[in-house]
Amino acid sequence: MTTQANTSPIILGFSGGLDTSFCVPWMKEHYGRPVVTVTINTGGIDAAAARELEQRARALGSHEHVLVEARQVFFDRVLKYLIFGNVRRGHLYPLCVGAERGIQATLLAELAKARGSATVAHGCTAAGNDQVRFEVALRTIAPGLEVLAPVRDQAFIRTEQQAYLEERGFPVPVRGSSYSINRGLWGVTIGGRETLDSRESIPESAWVLSANAFEKQLPASRHTVAFTHGVPTALDGRRMDPVKLIESLETLAGPYGIGRGIHVGDTVLGTKGRVAFEAPAAEVLLVAHRELEKLTLSGLQQRVKDQVATQYGDFVHEGKQLDPVCRDIEALLASSQQRVTGEVRLMFRPGNLFVEGVVSPHSLLAATKGVYGEFIDAIKAGTQPGSNIAGHAGPLTEMIVLGNLAVRAGRSIDLNPTTGELLTKGINEEWITPTYRAGYSY
Repeated sequence: MTTQANTSPIILGFSGGLDTSFCVPWMKEHYGRPVVTVTINTGGIDAAAARELEQRARALGSHEHVLVEARQVFFDRVLKYLIFGNVRRGHLYPLCVGAERGIQATLLAELAKARGSATVAHGCTAAGNDQVRFEVALRTIAPGLEVLAPVRDQAFIRTEQQAYLEERGFPVPVRGSSYSINRGLWGVTIGGRETLDSRESIPESAWVLSANAFEKQLPASRHTVAFTHGVPTALDGRRMDPVKLIESLETLAGPYGIGRGIHVGDTVLGTKGRVAFEAPAAEVLLVAHRELEKLTLSGLQQRVKDQVATQYGDFVHEGKQLDPVCRDIEALLASSQQRVTGEVRLMFRPGNLFVEGVVSPHSLLAATKGVYGEFIDAIKAGTQPGSNIAGHAGPLTEMIVLGNLAVRAGRSIDLNPTTGELLTKGINEEWITPTYRAGYSY
């Protein structure tokens, strides 16, 4: 290591929590180098919070504080695919914090290069997944960077960090000694004494977005979310960019306690971990998107997509999202969304999210043109008079039915005026039967 002889600034990823607050004066004192604090905004930071972060960083002795806006990049590169895949860990936790670490590490490395520094630092401990996510990403993107992790490498505990700051007159974050809180666009995680084992929940006062949601209950409210090719594009009839929509949903659903939970899972290191989380926007969007997919995707599409989406969530969780296989999975997920367009009607109640209805121009349910269980029209559309398979029942007919439903859900439908046969409009407005549309593209 050449840290002691180096006078270039240390670029510190700064969240304003106890760990990164401690790192600023400790690294200045220990290494004798200026510290530039960098906050990568992947959500949860409004204008007031941004000002407070800069003031805190300056008070801790930061040479310079930089705020990098990255919410749209985070959505485009990560969150979009988590929605496409309906990704959750343990069928519960929507990766509300942790999925952004690859983006943050990438931007941190870019800033270090721009500032002429060969050293970056983070405040991760040895107990969680973030240390792995950050360092895998940093060493993949910029293998020549020196990476410092004082809290982990020196095994500082929270009470020691708090005492260090207090003894030297530095500001100590609110709740710094009791709870570790991470907040991003996709939600909030909360760790504390209660999450060290599996016996109990955190106290009501520790919840960030939904404190007292069940004691001071709000009346039920109805909302709609619209998707275009799997991307959320409108809330309650108002078109919004995805970032604004997610932030608006958090404000609407958070006070109901929607998306609140405690997750027990496997860490990257193979140990068990437990964390409380609040992810109201993620909960609403994942549930709504899942129900829209049930209406617009075939059973085979859902089955295959669920398998790769689970693996994709594992890779993101483990900090492997820079591996080329993730680009392959993202391509499949994006392809699967070409007909996932429609509107989902929802009811919010305290602690409950209820899907009242779903509508889509590509509804496979509407394409059956009949009561559930009646496939006569679909079978007629899939067999031609004189065909070797006309009139055959069984698996072959079922496969024809399923294929034709997918065709009909994406095309205008009418009847042949002479034979009464179900028809679709093809290229150049010619009337053709769905059977001859084999090989159709979405």
